[in-house]
Amino acid sequence: MNPMAAIGAGIAVLSAFGAAIGVGLAAGKGAEAIARQPEKEGSIRSLAFLGMVLAEACAIYGLLVALMLFSKI
Repeated sequence: MNPMAAIGAGIAVLSAFGAAIGVGLAAGKGAEAIARQPEKEGSIRSLAFLGMVLAEACAIYGLLVALMLFSKI
């Protein structure tokens, strides 16, 4: 067993916390922007979803790296 791979996998899984913060910020700011300018709802919603998707993609990459490192254990 390689303990460094286990530590690396654990750190890679922590990227999910950053993604959760990013999705929360994107959703909160999107709702705030729609409340301020309801006539721009369509464009604001699409940009908020884009931000959420990019944040989740980073979490998926972190999970992929963790699984790759876990296979080395």
